[in-house]
Amino acid sequence: MQFSNVNVSNNSFNDAKINVLYFSDLIETDLLSGFDNSEFNLKKADSISNLKLLTQKLSINDLSTIILLEVDPSKFLEIQEFILLLKNNWITKNLITIFLLTEKNPPIVKKALELGVSDCYTSPIPFEDVKERLKFLTFYKVLRSQVNQLSQVTHVEYHIPVGKRFLDITLSSLALICISPVLLVVAAIIKLDSPGPIFYTSKRVGTGYKIFNFYKFRSMRVGAEAEVASLAHKNQYGNSTFFKVENDPRITKLGSFLRGTSIDELPQLLNVLKGDMSLVGNRPLPLYEAEQLTTNEWSMRFLGPAGLTGLWQISKRGKKDMSEVERKELDNFYAKNYSLWLDIKIIFKTIPALLQKEKV
Repeated sequence: MQFSNVNVSNNSFNDAKINVLYFSDLIETDLLSGFDNSEFNLKKADSISNLKLLTQKLSINDLSTIILLEVDPSKFLEIQEFILLLKNNWITKNLITIFLLTEKNPPIVKKALELGVSDCYTSPIPFEDVKERLKFLTFYKVLRSQVNQLSQVTHVEYHIPVGKRFLDITLSSLALICISPVLLVVAAIIKLDSPGPIFYTSKRVGTGYKIFNFYKFRSMRVGAEAEVASLAHKNQYGNSTFFKVENDPRITKLGSFLRGTSIDELPQLLNVLKGDMSLVGNRPLPLYEAEQLTTNEWSMRFLGPAGLTGLWQISKRGKKDMSEVERKELDNFYAKNYSLWLDIKIIFKTIPALLQKEKV
């Protein structure tokens, strides 16, 4: 298994270092170089017995420690025994645990989640994503402890309700089938209009700070993300977490039409079908935006489903008088109050919102 040797972003959820116990007896790569010492304290165990000794030394003051385990399917029973020991100890039962699987193994993933493991990643490990996830889980745990609910939360995992997931699969499948000719035509025109790929793929942060590949039809010239800093003074949200520029110069001629009609968003139906996001929810954010929404007041938005459309899109989508506070309040409201009936109402109100004149 290969890990990227890269530095962690300076943006973090709090100033305290995150303690990580890392187990591996499989690879030569030393992960110490992959963690920034200013954000992580990493201790490595080269055997399960060594890991047990380290966890036995933990005190009630070490409840923020994260256990990171590299899992070889052939040695899963030993690791399973270790997890059960953790969960049966009142001090360690709520420790955040994450599996790094050396190969795909759905039964192990299922069993891990049943045991209370917080998350599972499969080789090749997206280590930047893992580190962002570690920071979010640590922050969330501190947040829950402040409201005296830590003992009720063993891991952070949002499960889409059965009715909501059924609606997502049904409508996204039907939509993709019906609009497939349109998708093919748009793809061909994008290729002819400007150099670059047909689809734009970026890392987005969704529910529980889950990071996934987010799909759109490309509406900007290649390299547009690198120009964000130079356009910061034109941000319609001001000096804000969110970023949007009116008459964005990075948008291609065809891209302006695609955005105005929201056709550029259609590939996200694949994200919905995959389960990365839902039809209705809070918009998944780019990493540079999500890392700034870390106060107790606004972190609630990440505890609801991520979605293609939502409350702020249908209420004041793209209007200049939509403040940062209003948008985040709408996100928080949905996270606390979402329901199948509310989703259906938002879906029906989305079409009129798409037809409004404001550029978004």
